[in-house]
Amino acid sequence: MNTTADARTTWDGIYAARPAATDPRPNVRLTEAVAELPPGDALELGCGEGGDTLWLARRGWRVTAVDLSAVAVERLNALARSHGLADRVTAEQHDLGASFPEASEAPESTDGTDGRFDLVTAHYLHTPFDLDRSAVLRRAAHALRSGGRLLVVDHGSTAPWSWNQDPDVRFPSPREVAEGLALDPAGWTVERADAPRRTATGPDGTTAEVTDHVLCVRRVRRTDGRA
Repeated sequence: MNTTADARTTWDGIYAARPAATDPRPNVRLTEAVAELPPGDALELGCGEGGDTLWLARRGWRVTAVDLSAVAVERLNALARSHGLADRVTAEQHDLGASFPEASEAPESTDGTDGRFDLVTAHYLHTPFDLDRSAVLRRAAHALRSGGRLLVVDHGSTAPWSWNQDPDVRFPSPREVAEGLALDPAGWTVERADAPRRTATGPDGTTAEVTDHVLCVRRVRRTDGRA
């Protein structure tokens, strides 16, 4: 049975085996989706090396970045300090199946209580270990302020460098992911659900065409001020 300790050890080992990044690149789906949004408070689920977090912070966002790996978290906090962004970046270690950054007094409320984030991002939040991902993303949606967005970007194809090379693996569509969140349509609306393709570069420098599954859900802002 996969345990949190197994997962933490595995991801710590993956990051520790890599040289620490000095200026990691952001994900292209983040930059295209968020570039025109006004900065506010953001939460990144599964921050990894921190390219998305640093990109957001440089554009004025205040970012809470979380990861299961203590190695990734420690490196990102150090990287934020070295880039003069420590006042905009807080990296925290969380097992998202058990804990979540403080979002609001009632993160599961549907009575109009806002969360604290204007943006929550989850890029490639896939793991071979046990995780109720739908529950995590549902909580993320409840952590949004009115008008805030949840951006979920998943793999839609297998790249040559993917850790999962199972030819029978199935990638749920963005609409299926949205349906799995079971959000009240009176409080949340799907703004984007598509599967764009792009040329990606792997860790060894090789390139391949890949498919991304992109879902953007917005928390509805009502005229009465309630979400």
